Amino acid sequence: MISNIDFPEIKEVAVAIIPEKNEEAPDNPNWYVYIINTGKTEITNLMVTSKGFGKLNGEDVKTSTLRRFLDDLDGDSFLQIEPIQEEVFGINNEFWISFYREGKLYDKKYLFTAGSISNTFLVEIPVMNVKGICHP
Repeated sequence: MISNIDFPEIKEVAVAIIPEKNEEAPDNPNWYVYIINTGKTEITNLMVTSKGFGKLNGEDVKTSTLRRFLDDLDGDSFLQIEPIQEEVFGINNEFWISFYREGKLYDKKYLFTAGSISNTFLVEIPVMNVKGICHP
């Protein structure tokens, strides 16, 4: 039955985690999660589920699962999903994105593994023209 469902490959959509200047503590930036549509075509009915999980200090840790409906996102644009706290950088952070593009349903899991959210791994983020951690 599942073999009859078409799951098209997601291209031109990425999730990025961006450090942004913190006026109150300049040496301690605020981090935010964004979805980026690098394609020319709008995506609609955008749904995002996020959660964190892994081990910290030898103990299993699991965050709450958050679900957001973000509506539509034009081509060559981006949208902030949520802030992310540095306390969860030591565990896996998963963002499950679902949306429609030209009448087809797309679905993809973006996983930032434990320790991958760090100033060490900053790269240029498409469309946004800032530095951050990007998962295409």
